[in-house]
Amino acid sequence: MDTASIFKRIKEQKPLIHHITNWVTIYDCANIVRAIGALPVMAHAKEEVADMTSIAGALVLNIGTLTPALVDSMIIAGKKANEKNIPIILDAVGVGATGLRTYKAKEILDKIKISILKGNSSEIATLAGVKAETKGVEAISTEGNLIEIAKRLANEKKLTVVITGKEDIISNGVDVYICKNGHDMMGKFVGTGCMASSLIGTFAAVEEDFTFASAAALTCFGIAGELAAKKSKGIGSYKENLYDEIFNLNGNKIKRKQKLEKRE
Repeated sequence: MDTASIFKRIKEQKPLIHHITNWVTIYDCANIVRAIGALPVMAHAKEEVADMTSIAGALVLNIGTLTPALVDSMIIAGKKANEKNIPIILDAVGVGATGLRTYKAKEILDKIKISILKGNSSEIATLAGVKAETKGVEAISTEGNLIEIAKRLANEKKLTVVITGKEDIISNGVDVYICKNGHDMMGKFVGTGCMASSLIGTFAAVEEDFTFASAAALTCFGIAGELAAKKSKGIGSYKENLYDEIFNLNGNKIKRKQKLEKRE
C-alpha cells in the first residue's frame, strides 16, 4: 500500500481538479488542493462547466449548498467527464435530511457514471436504502453493518464507496480499506468533509485504482490532522496548522504514520 508514491505523483503532475461545490467551504477546498500541490478550479455556470471539465484531471461534485440549477451544471459537467474518462467524485452532503437532497443525489447517480461516492454513515445508508437519521449534514444513527452497506452499494452502483467517520471505510465491493488516521479536532469545524472530497479527487486524478486512491487521500489527510493537533490551541489555530501540515507532508511522514488496513 504505497500511499507515498501517489502523493509524490501529485507533486509531479500537478493535476487540475474541477469543483462544482459547496459555497460554504469552497475556499477551504481550493486551498487544500493547492496546499498538497495540485491546481483547483471552481466553475459552476452551465455555459462553461463542460469546457472546464474537459481539461481537468478529476471532477468533484458536492451538494452541500444544493440548488436544482447547480445540479443541472453537475450533470452537464459529469457527462463531459464520462465522455473523456475523467473520474467523478460525488459528496452526498446532507442526503437523508430533505427529500430534495436525496432525490437530486439519486438523479446524479442515475444520469452520470460516478467513480467515487462519499458521505457519512447516514448519507451512504440512505442511498443504500438502509434506515438512517441525518440532522442537517451530521449522521445521527444508522442501522446495519457499515462495511457490508458500503460493499453492497459499491457493487450495486459499480463504483467506490467512501464512508467517513472515526474510522473511514472505503470499498469497491470487493476490496475494503479501513483508514484509522485522523483526529477528533477535524470534526470540530465546518469544512473538513468537503476538503476530504477535494483530496480524494486529487488522488484519483493520478491513480487509476480509485479505491486505493480514496484510502490514500484520507490517510494523508488524517496524518496531517494528527500532526496539526499537536501544535494547536483551538479550532482557529488547528485549521491553520492543518493547511501547513498538508503543505509540509512528505513520503517519510506518510510511511511512518500511516494507519491503513486492507480487509477482505
